[in-house]
Amino acid sequence: MPITDYLTIAPPVQEALDAGQPVVALESTVISHGLPRPHNYETARQMEAAIREAGAVPATVGLFHGQIVVGCNDDQLRTLAYAENIRKVSRRDFPIAIARRELGATTVAGTMIAAYLAGIQVFATGGIGGVHRGDADDVSADLPELAMTSVAVVCAGAKAILDLPRTLEYLETAGVPVLGYGTDTFPAFYAASSGLPVDTRVDSPAEAAAIIRAKWEMGLQGAVLVTVPPPADLALPAEEVEAAVEAAMRDASVSGVTGNALTPYLLARVSEITAGRSLEVNIGLLVQNARIAAQIAVQLADQTTQTPS
Repeated sequence: MPITDYLTIAPPVQEALDAGQPVVALESTVISHGLPRPHNYETARQMEAAIREAGAVPATVGLFHGQIVVGCNDDQLRTLAYAENIRKVSRRDFPIAIARRELGATTVAGTMIAAYLAGIQVFATGGIGGVHRGDADDVSADLPELAMTSVAVVCAGAKAILDLPRTLEYLETAGVPVLGYGTDTFPAFYAASSGLPVDTRVDSPAEAAAIIRAKWEMGLQGAVLVTVPPPADLALPAEEVEAAVEAAMRDASVSGVTGNALTPYLLARVSEITAGRSLEVNIGLLVQNARIAAQIAVQLADQTTQTPS
C-alpha cells in the first residue's frame, strides 16, 4: 500500500493544487504543543486568514483516524487546540500514529513530508528545530528533513533555545540554502538578529521564489530556508532573550525536564520570564511568516506559469 493511501487532501486544497494555484502548508504542533490555549486556536485561524489574504490556500496538517489530513477544517483545528494526549509526529512517528489511529500534530519535519507528498511547495512555521545547547549530538529531526525534502520553509530562524551557530553549520553541511528575508543575519526567533550571517539576502517574494525554483530545477533535492526577522515592533533585545533562555534551561535542569517535553517547557518558561512578551512575539512572527510564505507561493505559481515549456 503506497503512503499516499494514508493521505487525505481536503477538497479546497486539492482543487487549488489541480489548478496550479498557490498553497501554503502549516504545521500543527504549534497548535497542540507550542502555544497556550486559547491563543493556539486563535493563532491558527489568523495564520490561515493571512495566507488567504495574500492570495493562497492554507493547508494545516494533522493526523486523524489513521489518515494524514492536509487541509484541516475548523473542527479539526479545534480538536488539535483542545484535545489531550496528542502525539507529536515527525518522520519516525508516522507509522506508529497511523497504525494506532492516534490523534497527531505534525512537527516541521512531519509537515514537510506531508506537504511534499501532497505536492505543496511552501510551508510556513515559527522556528525550526536544530542542534541543542550543551549536546551537539542532540539534533532535531527537522535538520535532516530539510536536507532531503524539497519544500521551501519560511520561518524566524531556529528556536532561540537552540545552539544557533551549530545549527547553521549543520545546514551548510547539508546543502540547505539559508536566505535572509530583508536581513543579512540569521534571525534569533524572538530577537531580530543572532549576529550570524545568512547565505544571501532577499528583499522580495520574487527573489526568494527565483532561488527556490533554481535549486529544484537543477535537480538538487532538499529545502530552501527563508528566514524572516520577527515584527520590528514586537522583537525583543537579543540580550534579554539570551538571559531568559539561560534561566529557563537552568530551571529545566533542576526540574528534570527532558526529551519531547523540553521544548514546550522552555518556551513556556521563557514566556513567564518575559512577562508574556515572548508569546506576543511568537504569535506575531507566526502570522507574518504565513503571509510572506503565501506571497512566495504566489510568485512560485506565477513564475511556473510564465516559464516557457
